[in-house]
Amino acid sequence: MRDFGNARAAAPMTASVPVMSGGLADSVFDTANRDPGLPLIARRIGPSEAPWIQMTASELRDEVVDLARGLVASGIRPGNRVAVMARTRYEWTLFSCALWAIGAEVVPIYPTSSHEQVEWILRDAHCVAVVVEDEQGVMTVGSVCASLPQLRHVWQLDSGAVEALVVRGRPVPATAVDSLRRIVLPDSTAVVAYTSGTTGRPRGCALSHRNLAAPCDTILAGWGHTGAPPGQQPAILAFLPFSHVYGLMIQGLCLRGGLLMGHEPELNADVLASAFQTFRPTYLYAVPFVFEKLYKNFLRVSQQAGRGALFERAVRTAQDYALAMERQRMGAGSGPGMDLKLQHALYEKAVYRKLRAALGGRVYGAVSGGSPLNRELALFYAGIGISVHDGYGLTETGGGITVQPVGREKSGTVGRPLPGVEVRVAEDGEILVRGASVFQGYVNDHAGTRAVLRDGWLATGDLGQLDSDGYLSITGRKKEIIVTSGGKSVAPAALEERLRAHPLIHQAVVVGDNRPCVGALITLDPEFVAHWRGGLFTQGDTAGREAREENALRQEITRAVAAANTTVSRSESIRVFRILPEPFDVASGLLTPSMKLRRDAVVHRYAVEIEAMYQSSSRLPRERRGENPPAWDEASDDVFRRVR
Repeated sequence: MRDFGNARAAAPMTASVPVMSGGLADSVFDTANRDPGLPLIARRIGPSEAPWIQMTASELRDEVVDLARGLVASGIRPGNRVAVMARTRYEWTLFSCALWAIGAEVVPIYPTSSHEQVEWILRDAHCVAVVVEDEQGVMTVGSVCASLPQLRHVWQLDSGAVEALVVRGRPVPATAVDSLRRIVLPDSTAVVAYTSGTTGRPRGCALSHRNLAAPCDTILAGWGHTGAPPGQQPAILAFLPFSHVYGLMIQGLCLRGGLLMGHEPELNADVLASAFQTFRPTYLYAVPFVFEKLYKNFLRVSQQAGRGALFERAVRTAQDYALAMERQRMGAGSGPGMDLKLQHALYEKAVYRKLRAALGGRVYGAVSGGSPLNRELALFYAGIGISVHDGYGLTETGGGITVQPVGREKSGTVGRPLPGVEVRVAEDGEILVRGASVFQGYVNDHAGTRAVLRDGWLATGDLGQLDSDGYLSITGRKKEIIVTSGGKSVAPAALEERLRAHPLIHQAVVVGDNRPCVGALITLDPEFVAHWRGGLFTQGDTAGREAREENALRQEITRAVAAANTTVSRSESIRVFRILPEPFDVASGLLTPSMKLRRDAVVHRYAVEIEAMYQSSSRLPRERRGENPPAWDEASDDVFRRVR
């Protein structure tokens, strides 16, 4: 068993981590007392084109107090649980801080959750109130109210809920809120966050104020200086769901660190592109899906401008430059040579600064979380001047466990344990974690808590490896390991990551449990497919052109699968695959709101297609089944006619 933590694996600290004495809401009050005019919030009231309006620390504190008074007047007491079912918007921050100020507990719910999920979470958590965003949210909660006798309030943001609560709370003295806030302890429960439910019914993770604050305070102490150039206030565009612990950690970093936070509720490429240009963040917190999408957009725009070849050369130079710099940092090389420096400087003027300008022109660095970031992609961003500190965390750990140490980044890993965190890899490859951020347990599930908390160590369910320097690499999930009928165990994550690196491929799910070989379900990126088709110089009648396009697309995807297969052994390689007509999304229940695959749901939804894929393969000649690249599933031809 390998064990790293604290002194051996910790990144250097630039400041001491403060000792926590109260609750999360204290951050707002402390900042307002210390620096009342400091901008903390940037809001857009109205359409996405509206200008950003800044709110100071004292203004945020006053609004938190006014709302908290309304919550007290409505009968919300310490220990009560209130659900928030809304997108990432200012009111999410306002409600969470107000609830924490009076000792209540927040239960995040994704606004796209089904009626059954909403009913389960509200009942399991014994919520006494729920905050919804719009009429659709009211209808969803209303449809399950009959089974929720403890639910007393449904507050709708878009119909003036905040204003109504403020009016209701006017008779309550502000001192009442201050008195309640002062009795909130660090180990009081702050959030009951339900797991995404990639498999089975979601379970509520009880997280204390200390659990959520610990990774934020440690990151601010050791990495806070990377958020903006010296002398500038870091500006963070929060667009990931606050219903996920990663989003809550971003909110915590901003509030506890005095960073300017802008809320963007739309996780849409065009909306985000506009928000980057107007808000101009200095630091970017995202998931790999966002970094992958940004890269593909860069490539597509370059190709449309007739500069695709230039962009691809610039990408290779950026990766080579970043790799040389990484080797130098790790003591394994002397850094970029003169030729490489000259090439990099040339592309800095012609390409890289334009790419950074597309993100607002001020991005100083970034963090990727949720799942591991592809090594080549991390090198690309580092090479264009945006170091991405890949990290790792879970709902059960209140966010971050590991992160890339400043000045010792190693792409392809998720970094080293945060100071105060210990990480072990058990004999079976499972990652074990111990530290202040490890959760209190699952609500109403003592057996489940005992199964994952063992002598203070959290069994994460993730598989990984620790290298000699203490850097952690994630290799998969224990429950996701595929075992073929031949007994071969296959971790799907690496293959799926390599497939997604191809511009035409949007998502991939590797299958093969109890099957003779590994297969894959693939979805295409509609925007890039349309762009790719436009670049084909086909002539002739329409029917003939479509056939040639389909054949070319088949060949391109086949090459992508073959490239992915070069990273694994022959017995682990993908032999059959099928292209699906539409991407997986949250609305269909095939993705979690944090963009993770609901693997069991995908396999169940496409059981017929998976069976047909293997049946089709079994009818192919032996030489076609055994070759690499894999045999093409002819039954998928019609898919290309629909993905246009």
